[in-house]
Order: sequence, then C-alpha cells, then structure tokens
Amino acid sequence: MASSSDSNNDSGRFAATRRSLIEKLADWEDQKTWDEFYQTYWRLIFSVSTKAGLRPDEAMDVVQETVLSVAKQWKKGQKYDPDKGSFKTWLMNITRWRIADQFRKKQRNPAASAQSGGTPDGDGGFRDTATIERLEDESASGMLDKIWENEWKQNLSTVAIDRVKKQVSPLQFQIFDAYVIKGWDADKVKNELGVSSSQVYLAKHRVGGLVKKEITKLQEEF
Repeated sequence: MASSSDSNNDSGRFAATRRSLIEKLADWEDQKTWDEFYQTYWRLIFSVSTKAGLRPDEAMDVVQETVLSVAKQWKKGQKYDPDKGSFKTWLMNITRWRIADQFRKKQRNPAASAQSGGTPDGDGGFRDTATIERLEDESASGMLDKIWENEWKQNLSTVAIDRVKKQVSPLQFQIFDAYVIKGWDADKVKNELGVSSSQVYLAKHRVGGLVKKEITKLQEEF
C-alpha cells in the first residue's frame, strides 16, 4: 500500500504536469476536453510506466508526452479509428512508444540508467535491464501488455468512483466506501457510521449502480 507521502508526491507531480500541459495546449480548442482526458488517464499511464522500470519523474514525462502525442494526432485528423482496433490498444501503443523514448534517453545517459536499479520490482513489472532492446523483447512486450490490461481495469474503477463521489451525498459515499471498497461487514458499518441496515444496502445498490454506469461511459469516451 502506498504511503501518504507517496500519494502526496504523486498528487504534486499530477498538478505540475497538468499545469505544464495546459500551457502547451493553450492555443488549442476545447482545453476542457484535454484536461478531462488527462485526469482520466494520467494514473494509468504513470502506473504502467513505473512498472515498466521508469522512475516517477520519468513516468511523469511519459504521461505528458503521451497526452501531447494523442492531442497532436487528434489535431492532425489522425485520431483513434475504431475500425482499426480498440481505443485501449491504441492508447497503449502510444504509451509504449513514449516509454521506449525514455529508455533511449537512459541509453544516452549511463548515470540515469544506473539509478534505475537492476532487479525485478515485485509488482509484476520489470526493471532488470533499462534498455530499449529489453522493452522490444517479445516476452517483455507481452508483460507490458499484461500490466496495461490490469492497470486499465483498475483505472476505470478508480476514475468511475471519483466521478460518482461528486454525485452522491458524503454519507452515502462513506457507507459505500466502508461496505464495498473496504469490505467491512454490515454490522461494523452500522456501528461505526451510525446508520441503519436499509441505508447500508441502499448505498451499496445506488452508488454501485452509478459506478457501473460511469465505467460504461468511460469505455465509450474518446
């Protein structure tokens, strides 16, 4: 589990990268859409990048460069074509290329490469060789595909829950968080939060239903 300091650091990186991106997209149309795109996918791209072996600062570079790449392609009319495959795969490939760019930078900077370590990370990622050859290796590429799939599902749930949190009352979300996300039993939820059985089950079904709807919307966006 990430510590509070790790979460604060990630939030700081998010804010800094978001500001930088907004500045670079300042003259482009519909900044709101790109800001929403960033807030929806930055955690996914960041997490996959770190599990691929990049440091947090390098992973944030991947986040920024990936979103910029998507925006530039969109502006040129080269946006995602559903007839050629899924959006998930399209975004994964762009992310993969930007991760590869970071590994190329490492090759040109041996000191930075040495800082990355040389052992498996224990989270299903790989850190044993920070080179573009490693990333392009078939087995490593398959591993990155698997990491992307796992993180994609987790990201959809996280973003959906964040959105629903703004749609329901604080108490109802607190009940849902305790009962569904944290896995408390109903009696503990009632005792700790001072609510009734009907409130617990209502929150479970109402908030859970909204989360499912948001996940469906996310799968249809962009």
